[in-house]
Amino acid sequence: MSPCPMQSLKVVDRLFGAILRGEKTHTIRWREPRIVPGPMTYVCNGNPSRTVVVMVTRCTDVPLSAAAAQVGKQDVWPDAVLLAGMREHYPQIALHDLVQVVEHLSPAETRAALAGQ
Repeated sequence: MSPCPMQSLKVVDRLFGAILRGEKTHTIRWREPRIVPGPMTYVCNGNPSRTVVVMVTRCTDVPLSAAAAQVGKQDVWPDAVLLAGMREHYPQIALHDLVQVVEHLSPAETRAALAGQ
């Protein structure tokens, strides 16, 4: 029996560096394949050869209006800012729509966690 392929998510170029630096440790997804806790590969949309593995620690379904609070960003992402940012990727999304908030370790924390297994 062969192992299951690792789950992956595409991410826009402008956010990939923040993931690599450990500054971005979550993503909000709407109407996309479900992510589960465990290893996940981020793939840079503009350059698919750029990838990084992170360890997903928690996945939570919440209305978009609650997503900023879920990741501690409510002060910098008021509803209007969050909605505008999400509509860059999902033009039809509304604040009441259910999204999946995917939280993960930084790449460095992931390497350490995987090395310690």
